[in-house]
Amino acid sequence: MKPTRLFDLLPQLLAQNPKPNMLAHKRNGQWVEYSSQDFVDIANRMSIGLKKEGIVKDDKIAIISPNRPEWNFVDFGMQQLGAVSVPMYPTITIRDYRYIFEDAGVKMVFVADEELLRKVEQATEGMNIRGIYTFEQVKGAQHWSELAKKGEGEDPEQLEPLKAQVKEDDLLTLIYTSGTTGNPKGVMLTHRNIMSNAQAVADIFPNLSANGKALSFLPICHIFERTAVYSYINRGLPIYYAESMETIGENLKEVQPEMFTTVPRLLEKVYDKIVAKGMELTGAKRALFFWALRLGDEYEPHKENSWWYNFQLKLANKLIFSKWREALGGNVKMIVSGAAALQPRLGRVFWAGQIPVCEAYGLTETSPGVAFTRLDPERVRVGTVGELLDGVEVKIAEDGEILVKGPNVMKGYYNKPELTAEVIDKDGWFHTGDVGELREGRFLAITDRKKEMFKTSGGKYIAPQVLENKLKESTLIEQVMVVGEGERFPAALVVPNFDNLREWCKVKQVEYTNNVAMLRHPQVQNKFHREIDKANEDFAQYEKIKQYRLLPEQWTIESGELTPTLKLKRKAIHQKNEALIQEIYAGEYPEQDRKQEAEAV
Repeated sequence: MKPTRLFDLLPQLLAQNPKPNMLAHKRNGQWVEYSSQDFVDIANRMSIGLKKEGIVKDDKIAIISPNRPEWNFVDFGMQQLGAVSVPMYPTITIRDYRYIFEDAGVKMVFVADEELLRKVEQATEGMNIRGIYTFEQVKGAQHWSELAKKGEGEDPEQLEPLKAQVKEDDLLTLIYTSGTTGNPKGVMLTHRNIMSNAQAVADIFPNLSANGKALSFLPICHIFERTAVYSYINRGLPIYYAESMETIGENLKEVQPEMFTTVPRLLEKVYDKIVAKGMELTGAKRALFFWALRLGDEYEPHKENSWWYNFQLKLANKLIFSKWREALGGNVKMIVSGAAALQPRLGRVFWAGQIPVCEAYGLTETSPGVAFTRLDPERVRVGTVGELLDGVEVKIAEDGEILVKGPNVMKGYYNKPELTAEVIDKDGWFHTGDVGELREGRFLAITDRKKEMFKTSGGKYIAPQVLENKLKESTLIEQVMVVGEGERFPAALVVPNFDNLREWCKVKQVEYTNNVAMLRHPQVQNKFHREIDKANEDFAQYEKIKQYRLLPEQWTIESGELTPTLKLKRKAIHQKNEALIQEIYAGEYPEQDRKQEAEAV
């Protein structure tokens, strides 16, 4: 019988897949591992400790911490009591913390370290919080282990009546997502919501070796990584938490994982670094490197290739792509990419290099999975997010919006029935806000966000993500945002890949003093003109980028232009560059473009 509540995964883990290293993280330079039995025992002690502190079913408990085993101990400890987790990013503001604490009615908080402790102390001032516990030892603060100690020597059987009260449709977690305006809203997800996803996804996993591992580095407070972690536990796949986003390369080589999840932005960075190294090569080695890339660009996993192409690709895998696989630890059987669209070019190249990148699609409100690429090459369609997960239904509305129904769809937004009614219609269909299509009747393709699409003054719809992904195929372009709502034509704000651009300048003997001077150099500007023109070839006249501006600094989470999952904060970027955008549209529209536009219309 398959588990129906998330905490039912723990006894299943002990019965079917006990591991000596089920959870691991690095402390003082060494990997610290917890066995499956350790995991279950500590979770049980946490449940008893929380119970002794007065935590009961439906109480809300916040967790604010980067990924680490303690996150799992607390999460499963509260689940077994029917308490509700409220995970939050460590990077949000004190104001947002306070709003969420008050809106959710949080009773207890767990934080990683002293810095977060101080933020939470400010955010909870004057509130009736039962306790704030830290994962790191902080002088004068309550440590999480104090709660676990309260359960030492206690019989875990006392938890069984409490666990029995928890039903699959009970609330498991409240995940607060930020809208473009106003306060964050709490997405209510049940055990059934997430369990349906964790089961469906685990069934798609590859055949894993007895010593296989997963590396986890995306924020576990985000539903994408969290459901992935539950799927790993479902399959008994040990989870190693990376030290930080900066150490991923090193951790991949140490852990040698068979699986990990990522976002396209990180795969783009991996690819760009590989290409940058290729550009440093000379002679035959350089020619061989770019020959392999060209082969990869032509690859379609589901299509029959000629014997000559297959022969060349086999050679390219031995000479070039094998080094890519080594850089990822040498054992990767599946990479799951989600949270944004992956450039089709990257999908082809990685699959050609025997690095299966399986795109997934969903939202927090769908727990998150809706569609998932299968590992079978015949069921891979580059440019789509794969086929629907078991139990999930999709239909495409007349305006192209993707509607979803299934056991994965949220109960609603906490304390906001009117907002819930706006996204879940009377027939139970959740309106995703994404625009897409079903290709060949079963492969879901995402073409844009409904709210991000805009009309030019000529009445033509522009899908910015499609343009942006094409522009980012240039190895000299790292980030880009297309603008132009209500204007005569689409334009772009472009952040160069400065590592690759410096290498290009070195080869071309372009002299400069800083980023600003580099971007003003005529040779650099001409090069970007050619890159934009090349990307424009694939688009209709009204879609082409007519103007662009090069920006001297990257967009980051810290500077407020990216979300924690590295998506563009379009409103923030637009506001910060308002003068630049106005300058773009204050200029004359080229006469040739005006004529071509008139002909196209």
